[in-house]
Amino acid sequence: MPETEDLFANLLLSLAAAAMQQMGKLVNPLTNKTELDLPRAQQTIDLLDALQAKTKGNLSDKEDRLFTTLLGDLKRNYIDTLNAQPAASPAPDAAPGAAEPEADA
Repeated sequence: MPETEDLFANLLLSLAAAAMQQMGKLVNPLTNKTELDLPRAQQTIDLLDALQAKTKGNLSDKEDRLFTTLLGDLKRNYIDTLNAQPAASPAPDAAPGAAEPEADA
């Protein structure tokens, strides 16, 4: 059913666009700003993973290829975006310049 395949493809593309927007790769059309929300992007990718698992064996070859390609691209972009984020600096154990406690001899 071509119409159903088109609707399913539109659903996948819509979710993929949302994930790309959440990764800051696309401008949010409501705010006209690029926004980064990696936890939400991860949630959207997880949703697509679950949807792929639930539809396994029920997709046409074309739908399956689209799904696999979209998920692979999203996961690569997510990892690239995650790796591009500055690492959080660890909290210091002591205030700067504080003397180390001396051991009793």
